[in-house]
Amino acid sequence: MENKRTCLYDRHVALGALISPFGGFDMPIQYSNIIDEHEAVRKHCGVFDVSHMGEVWVSGPDAERYVNHIFTNNIAGAPLHKIYYGMMLYPNGGTVDDLLVYKMGDNKFFIVINAANIDKDVEWMMQNAEGFDVTIDHRSDYYGQLAVQGPEAEKVVEEVLGLACAELAFYTAKTIDTCGETIIVSRTGYTGEDGFEIYGSHDFIVAQWDKLMESGRCKPCGLGCRDTLRFEVGLPLYGDELSADISPIMAGLGFFCKLDKEEFIGKEALAEQKANGVARKLVGIELKDKAIPRHGYTVLNAQGEPVGEITTGYHCISVDKSVAMALVDARYAQLGTELKVQIRKKVFDGTVVKKKFYEKHYKQ
Repeated sequence: MENKRTCLYDRHVALGALISPFGGFDMPIQYSNIIDEHEAVRKHCGVFDVSHMGEVWVSGPDAERYVNHIFTNNIAGAPLHKIYYGMMLYPNGGTVDDLLVYKMGDNKFFIVINAANIDKDVEWMMQNAEGFDVTIDHRSDYYGQLAVQGPEAEKVVEEVLGLACAELAFYTAKTIDTCGETIIVSRTGYTGEDGFEIYGSHDFIVAQWDKLMESGRCKPCGLGCRDTLRFEVGLPLYGDELSADISPIMAGLGFFCKLDKEEFIGKEALAEQKANGVARKLVGIELKDKAIPRHGYTVLNAQGEPVGEITTGYHCISVDKSVAMALVDARYAQLGTELKVQIRKKVFDGTVVKKKFYEKHYKQ
């Protein structure tokens, strides 16, 4: 099956981007190089095409009750325009996907899901809607999406795009009527920096991209640095740090699973994991060397026995250290534990550290 293309695909090709498959789409991985793009977001402003993400509207009399049933976080009585991060789970506690839920009206929610999981997620939502009076409107083919990220993002969105956003608190959204349509702007992102995500029709998103490029005030950024940015601040990537086999408890994301709410799919499994512990846990590992640990590399204990594997690893751009996230046997998850990582034919010493390798700089 051929990969899909976003509404900005031709723009990426014209800019000479390196294009590669990701989540069923042909996506830009980098334009200049990953380090320059990464630094632009940390210090100034970068813009990402994230139109590959999926969008679903849920509305109807039972919308709040239904979303709370399929979502680990608690959106009961949520304030208008507030955004929540959490997961959809299988009954055994494995992760269907991690997602954002926007409260956009009384019993009206806007749900943003990962590109590679769109079909699976929508099917899961439909399957679990039985007995709820809700309408599930899958709009992934309608929306394009831009992420404008970095310390200068607020000024760029306001001054270049003319979209008022300064009043938005972190993890809140607003709608703006412009160009004959209603767009959504939220103070969210996946980089650990302040920033905004903008949802609109394909034509609208292409026009905004052109304005941003013409302004010279932000750098086009590919999925390569999106990964290095999210990794440094300890944000998970579905398929690496979360999956059908990796529960939020194993991934250290229990905070986003509200076990005190009445019910949600997977609640019993998570409660059991919390009470009795899990066999494997996600940890950070810092290597004593500059070698780069990659996804799938084996983690060994001090005796050289395999005890886990790397989920994501890089030589961190912002802190100049070789670090990784790894899923290891729980008994080796304590901070300060000495471990080793097998990189091709060599073995490198490492230490278990916190998964946040760089401090986030969100607007509070």
